[in-house]
Amino acid sequence: MNVTERADTGGDARSPAVAGRLTGRVAVVTGGGAPGPEMSIGRAVSLLLSRAGAHLVVVDVDPAAAERTAAEIRAQGGDVVTAVGDVTDESSCTRAVAAGLDRWNRLDILVNNVGIGGGGAVGDLPLDAWRRVMDVNATGAFLMTKASVPALCARGGSIVNISSAAVDQPGNGTAYAASKAAVEALTRATAAQYGPVGVRANCVSPGMVWSDMVARARSADDAAALRERRRLLSLLETEGTAWDVAFAVLFLAGPESRWITGQVLRVDGGAPIRKH
Repeated sequence: MNVTERADTGGDARSPAVAGRLTGRVAVVTGGGAPGPEMSIGRAVSLLLSRAGAHLVVVDVDPAAAERTAAEIRAQGGDVVTAVGDVTDESSCTRAVAAGLDRWNRLDILVNNVGIGGGGAVGDLPLDAWRRVMDVNATGAFLMTKASVPALCARGGSIVNISSAAVDQPGNGTAYAASKAAVEALTRATAAQYGPVGVRANCVSPGMVWSDMVARARSADDAAALRERRRLLSLLETEGTAWDVAFAVLFLAGPESRWITGQVLRVDGGAPIRKH
């Protein structure tokens, strides 16, 4: 295969290596809805965990987006409920966890995926913008983790938080980078505090993957040139997608990673070590 080509099989990830890996497990995925036509990370994670056998709680602030992902899961034979709510509201987080407990009487996996962007240099960033990004990205992950811990402690489980390569390469995305750094610190604290009762906590840190969130911020005319520039930043000279992130989440959520906790797994095609 030419290095500029990519065999992206994630969209039909029904291989024996995926099927059955999470049978009987219950997973809550925040930001799991389908907000637009491009594949989002939360949607890809939800679909892949379902294909691996997990029962899903798809959490999203947009009921239509949550239902679109749920409909896809049902169409592929999966078991799913939706929970509509804002992760910055503690009662919404409690209800999201309760949706899984009420249906299946257990919780095994929490994926804190929901997040929003936030640009602006330190000197130019309005306080309200800073607070909004920190509230959604960092406080939301904290509240969902807090709501989930009692159920996870009952039998052990896995928390996978979605961070970002922006932690180490922030550019002008001050609030976004700071919020994701907080998520990584939260991950390590959770791993240290709840490891003795069998709860693992890890991060997946995506690089410049193409996803619905990125696509919605660009015009169609800009997208092709942007994707080509981003592709060439990878050591593999291929473009990462939401499915690449989802497969990393599946690994950290599943039994193969039973002795991995408190870690940050970068999914970035080796971009930070490329010579420019």
